[in-house]
Amino acid sequence: MRRKDNQPKRKARRGKPEYDFGFRGNPATAAYRHPLCEGMRTADHRTLVSLFSGCGGMDLAFTGGFKVLGQRYSAFPVDILAAYDFLPDAVECHRLNLGEYAKLADLTNIPPTSLPAADILTGGFPCQDFSSSGPKSGFEGKRGKLYRILIDYMRAHRPKVVVGENVPHLARLNGGAYLSAILKEFEEVGYHFDLWELYAPDFGVPQSRRRLFFIGIRDDLPGFPHRPVPTVRQPVTIAEALADLEGVDDETVPNQSQFFVSSKATSGGGQGDHKNDPDKVSYCIRANARGRIQFHHRLDRRLTVRECARLQTFPDEFVFPFTTQRNLTLIGNAVPPVLGYSVAKSVLAYLDALENGAESTASVEPQRSFALQQELFA
Repeated sequence: MRRKDNQPKRKARRGKPEYDFGFRGNPATAAYRHPLCEGMRTADHRTLVSLFSGCGGMDLAFTGGFKVLGQRYSAFPVDILAAYDFLPDAVECHRLNLGEYAKLADLTNIPPTSLPAADILTGGFPCQDFSSSGPKSGFEGKRGKLYRILIDYMRAHRPKVVVGENVPHLARLNGGAYLSAILKEFEEVGYHFDLWELYAPDFGVPQSRRRLFFIGIRDDLPGFPHRPVPTVRQPVTIAEALADLEGVDDETVPNQSQFFVSSKATSGGGQGDHKNDPDKVSYCIRANARGRIQFHHRLDRRLTVRECARLQTFPDEFVFPFTTQRNLTLIGNAVPPVLGYSVAKSVLAYLDALENGAESTASVEPQRSFALQQELFA
């Protein structure tokens, strides 16, 4: 077949990638990856349980030990006891790259007392019902109340710190009523919560992405972690992030051969038909690549699976083992590891300060940074 300009029509590349090993088995990562990748736990490490873990973006952030975009992110003294997700693709990808601790489970059918107790609980509870690009169905959606699984764990195990994650639109949907209800339920089980709305490019992520982090501190502990401050002066542009991949169209870089062809909308007012600007960060990487927004800034195709993963700040050694759309779903739903790393660094500094006493109180913020907190709980 030929296109309207009489040029041969390009075909999408949707087959599975070629690889010998994932991140945790790659010799190139052996010098700096976290010992947990080899199944090694350390007695004095803090412990963490991960709910709604997806393919492992938040878990990689809290363990550290990776390189991306020319920067090295050192390993943290954190051991993940277990990470749970109900999507087989997510768990298989997680286990391939990070560790055998990832478990396939429907958390709605598991009593929280059967989960291991940990110092830190993390959970990017499903955002689709709160997203500006989703159905906006809120609590009425089939996934709208899954945040209560975090509450059940908090009640059962009383972790010191809780880190939840969702889309910023949650704070705006229904005039903030959903956010207010969630925060009240979180705090009713014996926690104080702060909210951080963070813009990913401020922390070195070359992508226009905002995320809302719920930071909960057990009510017998003082203060809060400091809200992370931006780590870069100038955002990393999409051209800078992807320049070395432009000439690669095979699996010498895993997942680089996987992409959908570039095709414009024929109806719907051109929704999503926006080409990335090379001098800016990319558009937000979405789980549904068929939304026609993930175009390359220079080449006549959409972004490859590897390019999307790079823009989400997954290391190139982190392999997504499925076909194109299945991989893009995992990537778009993930927490960017580099953004999560700044959150983890602040949380761990807070816990260190509590343990070390008065000499480290500079790492403890006495007040919440969320200005609307007083209004929500007045």
